[in-house]
Amino acid sequence: MHRIAFALLILGSSAIAASKPNVLFICVDDLKPVLGCYGDTIVKSPNIDRLAQRGVLFEKAFCNQAVCAPSRNALLTGLRSQTLGIYDLATNFRKSAPDAVTLPQHFKMNGYRVEGLGKIFHVGHGNVNDEASWSVPHYSPKTISYVLKENNPPESTREQALFENKKEAWKLPRGAPTEAADVPDNKYGDGMIADEAIKRLEAAKAKPDEPFFLAVGFLKPHLPFVAPKKYWDLYDPSVFKLPELQSPPEGAPEFAPTTWGELRQYKDMPETGPLTREQAIHLIHGYHAATSYMDAQLGRVIEALDANGFAENTIIVLWGDHGWHLGDHGMWCKHTNYEQAARIPVVVAAPGIAGGQRTKALIESCDIYPTLAELTGLPAPKQGDGRSFASVLKDPSSSVRDHAIHVYPRGGGLIGRAIRTQRHRLVEWKKPGDPADSAILELYDYEADPAETKNLASSQPEVVAELRKLLATHPEAKPQISNKPEPKKEASKKPKVDRNVAFDKRDTNKDGKLTMEEFLINQPDPDDAPKRFPLFDKDGNGTLSREEYVKSGK
Repeated sequence: MHRIAFALLILGSSAIAASKPNVLFICVDDLKPVLGCYGDTIVKSPNIDRLAQRGVLFEKAFCNQAVCAPSRNALLTGLRSQTLGIYDLATNFRKSAPDAVTLPQHFKMNGYRVEGLGKIFHVGHGNVNDEASWSVPHYSPKTISYVLKENNPPESTREQALFENKKEAWKLPRGAPTEAADVPDNKYGDGMIADEAIKRLEAAKAKPDEPFFLAVGFLKPHLPFVAPKKYWDLYDPSVFKLPELQSPPEGAPEFAPTTWGELRQYKDMPETGPLTREQAIHLIHGYHAATSYMDAQLGRVIEALDANGFAENTIIVLWGDHGWHLGDHGMWCKHTNYEQAARIPVVVAAPGIAGGQRTKALIESCDIYPTLAELTGLPAPKQGDGRSFASVLKDPSSSVRDHAIHVYPRGGGLIGRAIRTQRHRLVEWKKPGDPADSAILELYDYEADPAETKNLASSQPEVVAELRKLLATHPEAKPQISNKPEPKKEASKKPKVDRNVAFDKRDTNKDGKLTMEEFLINQPDPDDAPKRFPLFDKDGNGTLSREEYVKSGK
C-alpha cells in the first residue's frame, strides 16, 4: 500500500494518477559534479542548472564502480560489481546474471514503450547491448567521432575500434584527445542523439495512452573532448588552474591511484610520466567545453519534452555514470576509489515533488532502479542491492542509508571495497577470500581533509574498526568471473537407427506396410513427419513398403 500511495502522491492529482507517469532517463558519460548547480563558478551548464530548479539535487550520490560498464551494470540491474563479480569493460552482465530483469526491461514488461538512444549499456571493448531491454532497436551514433579530416584516418583510430569491437584495435593509430570544429551541434554524436530524442518525443505525443521510458545516453564529456568550436569559445583558457594537490594522498598504497592509461591511448599524450602544464590546461578546457556542449543538447531534449505536453506527467532523472580526475592528485580519468572518481551528479524531478531542493542523503547508482519502480507504482525489482530513495524526494532531510558502498579492482585479483559515510571513506584492499588481517587500508576524513591529502588509517584505529564492522555486514566481493567463451560442445551424433527394427515397431498390424498413422508413431518431429511421408512413398500407393522405408533413411 505504501508504494501505491507514494506513486499517487507524486502524481499530484487523480486525473494524472490515472495514467502511468512517463520517464525521461538521461545518462551522461564521465560527468562529475562540475556544474553550476553543484557550486562550480566556471562551468556553463544552464540547462542542468534549470533541471535542478525543478527537481531534487543529490549532493552525496556515488557510483558503485568508477568505470563505464560496471557502473552501468549497477544502475541497470541494481546489482553491484562485487555481487556480479564483474569489474571489467568486456564481461557482459548476463554472464553472471542471465535471468536478471534490467531497469528498462522491467518497464517494458509493465506496459511501457521503452526506447534507448546513445550510450546506456556499455557497448565496446568486447561488450554488447542488451536487446531484451528495449521495445524497439537501440539507436546510437558512433561513440567516438571526429569531424576534421586530419583526425579521421581511413583505418579508424584505436579508441574508435575498441568501442566498435573491432579486432586488432591496438595496431591502429591513436586518435586526437580534443577537437573544436566550427560545425553545427549535430555534426557530433550528442547533437545527433538529441535530434533523435526530439523525434521520439514528438512521436510519443501521438500515443497518449502508451507511457514511455526514454533513455537518452549522452557521450560527452567522455574522451575525446570534441565539441563545436562555439562551446570552446565560452571559456577563456586563462581562467583554468591546475589543482593544488598534484600527488596521491600521503601514505596511500602505491597501487591505489590510477596511471590514467585511458588518456595515454590518445596521440600527443605521454605514454608515461606527467602532462605539461599546457596539456593539462587544454584538457581541462576541453572537459568544460564538452560538458557545455552536452548540456545544450540536454536542454533541447527537455524543451521538446515540455513542448509536447509531457511536463506534468514525466519523471526526469539526470545521472552521471562516475566522476573524473581532472588533474587532482596528479591523476586523469576515473578508475579509482577516490572522491573525484566516485562522486556523481544525480537530479530527480517528478510531478508533485517540490523543485529547487537539495539533499545530503547518501545514495548509490544501484538505488535508482527500485526508486523509479516505486515512483511509477511498478513492482519492486526481484533482484538488486539497491534501496528506494523515493521518500527522500518528499523529505530531502531524510535518508535511506548511513553509508554507500563502491569498489575498484587492481591487478592480481586485488579488490578495494570502499565504504563512504557522511564524513569518512574507508577502503579495504585484499583478494576475495583472503583473511581480514591481510587487508591494506585507506581512511579519509572529508570534514577535516576534503582534498584527501593523507591516509589516516594508521592513526585512527577506532574509526577504522567501526567502518570495517559496517563493511563486514556486506557480502565478500566475488572475484572477477571468467570472460572466456564457453567451450563449444561437440554436436552429439545421432545414434544410428536400424531402419528395419524401426519399421517392425511401427508396423503394428504386421501387414508388411506402413500407413500414415503407423508412420507417425513416436516421430520426434510430428509437425514435419507428414510432409516426408509422400516423399518416401515412391509408388504413390498411400503406404510405405519395407524397402521404401529403409531406403528413405540412407
